Amino acid sequence: MSARQAWEAMWLPSIRNRALRVAGLVGTILVTINHLPAVLAGELNSGRMLQMALTYCVPYFVSTYASVRTLLDHRAADD
Repeated sequence: MSARQAWEAMWLPSIRNRALRVAGLVGTILVTINHLPAVLAGELNSGRMLQMALTYCVPYFVSTYASVRTLLDHRAADD
């Protein structure tokens, strides 16, 4: 897999949209597990907000990587 192929594949609408859905669902679950007590106690600050935002990034990138890797592996197998 070349870096260029991976870069192009990660912007395909099907891959991007799937990753956004996964990030929305999994990120919300993780934010709830990890930050709900602080949210309910009104203990939100910029550091915690950054942590909450980054919590959504992890499942997005994991889903994107898995989808791109699978797509490119299948393309390589077809060649």
